[in-house]
Amino acid sequence: MSLTVLGIETSCDETAAAVVRDGGLLSSVIASQVAQHRPFGGVVPEIASRQHLELIQPTVEEALSLAGVAKGALDGVAFTNGPGLLGALLVGSTYGKALAFGLRIPFVGVNHILAHVHAAFLAEEPRFPLLALVVSGGHSDLVRFHAPLSVEVIGHSLDDAAGEAFDKVARVLGLPYPGGPRLEELARSMEGEGASLPQIRLGPDHPFDFSFSGLKTAAVRAHEAGASPAAVAKAFQERAISHLVETTLRALSDGDAMLVVAGGVSANTALRRAFEDALPKRRVVFPPAGMSTDNAAMVARIGWEELREGHTSPLDLVPEPLVRPFR
Repeated sequence: MSLTVLGIETSCDETAAAVVRDGGLLSSVIASQVAQHRPFGGVVPEIASRQHLELIQPTVEEALSLAGVAKGALDGVAFTNGPGLLGALLVGSTYGKALAFGLRIPFVGVNHILAHVHAAFLAEEPRFPLLALVVSGGHSDLVRFHAPLSVEVIGHSLDDAAGEAFDKVARVLGLPYPGGPRLEELARSMEGEGASLPQIRLGPDHPFDFSFSGLKTAAVRAHEAGASPAAVAKAFQERAISHLVETTLRALSDGDAMLVVAGGVSANTALRRAFEDALPKRRVVFPPAGMSTDNAAMVARIGWEELREGHTSPLDLVPEPLVRPFR
């Protein structure tokens, strides 16, 4: 049975809408709020919510227009239900439920973290079981997928997420928001050795977990001690990437058909190169260009999986800003 699904993403500071039909992408539109948040050096939740209110209607209409799909031709609506900023999530979930109710079609609230992995499925057909590293501003998780919607979380960050640490170090180095891409550019400009920073080592009780707080603190102290911003950026990025790759490789089993690296930090070219160099004979899959960071294509893709399996959400569904409702 053919299914055309509208996806809506409003978990943080991107207002996005996309249309997927039978797992294939028809359109994807992202309205960025970077200009509104840059003067504050980060995302301001109240500003994000107000921007979503202004942008969600025209963003959805543009996505439908680009896809050549009328509202009446939709078979379902998917929206991010968490994790994320509560006010931002409420805008997307309320709009999505109201639209679906008016059209008398089913809707489903989806998990933002798992949706990031489904963004990679738009680039390549998944083979199961697979291991996924979701590495973003809010999360660093290792998740094994036994099927598109059957998952097992095997590792997570014990403190800061990788992207959060990138952004915080970038802010200390005086780089503009968003800091992660700027830190990567600065690290690339550094010739020679970076600053002296420790390797991240966790005990045997946490073989598949991550920790970036100590590395972040060490980077800040190196900068305060006089190390150049470029030297700190290079060393911090190298240590963080090494930790991500080594931990993921420990979790990767011979039975995993593929490795997916998704989330905003997966756009980092040094990280991609490190995984490809470490696994020359294994298939490492990343989201398509422009879909590593928050987008609605990933929401529509996982929503399509949910709806074709008969999963729907009730009208009284409440956004979950902190809870990660993995199946």
